[in-house]
Amino acid sequence: MTTETPRRVLNLRYIGFDLRRNLRMFTNLFFVIVLPVAMFIIFGTMSDFSSTTLESGRGNITASIMVSMGAYAAITATTSLAGSAAVELQQGWGRQLGLTPFSNAGYITSKVIVALSYAILAITAVYIAGVIVGAKMDGWVWAATAGLLLVGAMVFALYGLAFGLLLRSEAAVGAASGIVVILMFLGNAFVPLSGFLLQLSVFTPVWGVVRLSAYPLDQGVYFDGNDGSPVHYELWQMVCNLAVWGAIFAALCLIGVRRGTSRR
Repeated sequence: MTTETPRRVLNLRYIGFDLRRNLRMFTNLFFVIVLPVAMFIIFGTMSDFSSTTLESGRGNITASIMVSMGAYAAITATTSLAGSAAVELQQGWGRQLGLTPFSNAGYITSKVIVALSYAILAITAVYIAGVIVGAKMDGWVWAATAGLLLVGAMVFALYGLAFGLLLRSEAAVGAASGIVVILMFLGNAFVPLSGFLLQLSVFTPVWGVVRLSAYPLDQGVYFDGNDGSPVHYELWQMVCNLAVWGAIFAALCLIGVRRGTSRR
């Protein structure tokens, strides 16, 4: 490809190539799509109260679990792909890009677009499973929750980039994806928590993504895992959680970039 090729065309071609490459990787597809869908079907349909309508009247409990699993799928997608992009650059791919009109910024932007495309695919798969197994939500709530899941996934793209930039290892990116599972549990996304863990969940990064995404559905009402009593959260708490953790991850990315520059 000649250097006269416009950067825009080159980026679009690379995005298409990288998206097809990732779609052919079964391991990625399994953890990003197959596993979240399977977990949703298990947790979202096996309980006797799955079809119970939420207090808000905008959907049922199966739909609430679907949103949580959609968050897991989207976060896993952006974490793994954005982290891998950072590692590739740190391991010398940036020097190869220097021989083309494709800038480092364009490369990162393309990777983020691929990651978000993967997240959209993951959310869509979970939502299709929800339609099949009986998730019920008002029409506009389907679109609103999906859109908010994508916003939350963008925050975790920064999380994945931070891991890749700071630790510079594919193993580190795998660890980052593994830590997401722990964060999902601590963030009150997998099973209803109670007591100290319920109070702690508000301060975890996943909590803001899940609760904000579910807000159009449940209006901030959740349940204590011990006695089933309702727990009310305010919208500002969710927005604040997402903003603070987004700022933390962005700061870590800047530190990683500066460390990488100082070592060259």
